[in-house]
Amino acid sequence: MTRGNQRELARQKNAKKQGDQSKGKRNEDGLSAAARKLRDAEIMQQKQKKSTEGGKANDKSK
Repeated sequence: MTRGNQRELARQKNAKKQGDQSKGKRNEDGLSAAARKLRDAEIMQQKQKKSTEGGKANDKSK
């Protein structure tokens, strides 16, 4: 019976460890889902603008 208990304790310990890791990564920035969505949208718009400007510069040089 001891071995079954050890397995159960190991499962509980691992579940706790996995739960702590995912929580730390997800809420690292401290933003809500809506705020994170807005921030990511702004970043993507800036990247798109930068890539279109870079594409226009390459067309002029050819």
